[in-house]
Amino acid sequence: MNTSRALSLLVLSALPSAAAGSEPSDRAEVARLDVEYRAAVERNDAEAMGRILHEGFTLVLGDGRTFNRNDLLESARTREVVYEIQAEKPGSQTVRVFGDTAVVTALLVLKGTNGGKSFERQLWFSDTYVRTRAGWKYVFGQASTVVRQTPVVQGGTSGGSARTA
Repeated sequence: MNTSRALSLLVLSALPSAAAGSEPSDRAEVARLDVEYRAAVERNDAEAMGRILHEGFTLVLGDGRTFNRNDLLESARTREVVYEIQAEKPGSQTVRVFGDTAVVTALLVLKGTNGGKSFERQLWFSDTYVRTRAGWKYVFGQASTVVRQTPVVQGGTSGGSARTA
């Protein structure tokens, strides 16, 4: 094998094996995956969350607190937060795709209990996904400070998000 062909094979082997789709199909897939992730969080379904979260995941809240993948999975297993509502406000979601990176932004509506204490709030979030050999994975999330304490707007898509209330 010549050096040029060997170098080409080396470069190709380093690329993600998941075939890059078209930008519209990537946007639709990431939007669906983000809603699926929020639904898993709303149910405290650590197994489903774990399939979507990247091993190197980090969440940064508006007050500066950070959480990693294990923190979120443990919170789900212990049902630390119980959600009545954890949904995007209808029409607020935007998905942007930049090659093998995608960013989802939306207004999140939250209502539930955290350690037995009730809460109702809304906040903006940005979720970053990367394309890996195993498909799109949620690698980084950032949540704003609270936009509104109450009342929570009813409605939206079913599902929750890994936003610690």
